[in-house]
Amino acid sequence: MIEPLQLFWVFGIAVLVLALVVLCEIQRSYFRREHEVMFGTPLFDAQVKELGLLPEEIKVLEKLVRSSRYENKDAILNTAALFESAVSNYYDFKGEENVKSDVLETIGILRRKLNFTAENPLATVCSTRQYNKTNRVDVLLDSGTRLFHSVILDVDELGLVVEYDESVGSGRSLVGRNVRLRWTRPEDAVYTAKVMVKSFDKGRLVLSHATTLEKKQLRRWVREPVDFPVEATLGDGSICRGVLLDLSAGGILLGLPVDCSSGQHLKIKFELPSFGEETVEIEILRNLGHKNPQFSDYYFLTASFAGAFGWTQERVLQYIFEVHKQKKAPEEA
Repeated sequence: MIEPLQLFWVFGIAVLVLALVVLCEIQRSYFRREHEVMFGTPLFDAQVKELGLLPEEIKVLEKLVRSSRYENKDAILNTAALFESAVSNYYDFKGEENVKSDVLETIGILRRKLNFTAENPLATVCSTRQYNKTNRVDVLLDSGTRLFHSVILDVDELGLVVEYDESVGSGRSLVGRNVRLRWTRPEDAVYTAKVMVKSFDKGRLVLSHATTLEKKQLRRWVREPVDFPVEATLGDGSICRGVLLDLSAGGILLGLPVDCSSGQHLKIKFELPSFGEETVEIEILRNLGHKNPQFSDYYFLTASFAGAFGWTQERVLQYIFEVHKQKKAPEEA
């Protein structure tokens, strides 16, 4: 009869053997991944030659692609999204703090040489590492309350540096806190990233990077020019009146006599012809300043609908449909 202690040892040895087999297989797979010729190698070689990449840059690029899950070696050169995914995988595997400074610098150089920064209007933005110096940003508390307008002073692989005016409050009190970094890419979208304040020194906040970005399109819907009076209720309960100048099922352009910032929430009330009074919450996307000389006292603001706006959206769509039908009728006649 087998003693319990013997069973324990037999079971333990079996587990160790199984673990050894698994580790050996992982090692073999890793070795193959690191040394075998990948699909798409000829295309990769041709493209890096055409781009004029230096030997050390090609070496780092190969490290990135081999740390990814791509089957084709040339995939990393195809889009900014694939490049940033490979970069993130590499940092997750190595740990950013363990990557040599020259490799970090080379990855930044590769991003610029491949034209995968946000400066390229055709590049998909999926990481704050793609942001550029001089980009204007808003830094907000995690609750969405605006802290201040700022500008990016520097970007590297480990973080962003933004300008900070201490008249807003103590910069040191923000260290270790999560904030939201909001950036508007012209003719594209408003990007919001949750980042952490890593350090503060002499009017400069150092922020961590983010690879999860919230994106709100600036123009996803057909917009109809209008000229409707609008009443806005601000966060403090005060009311002001302005004008609604264009309207879509996704958002609006309005003019108000008060300066509003990106991310600010307001409630507006306006009369929609044939449908009656509409009251809806909006979120300010961009402040365009004093854009229209016809309304020189107004700040012009692009905004998206927020909160419960389903019924308003449906009625706006119906209104735009009717307007377009009426415009089309004389042409057909």
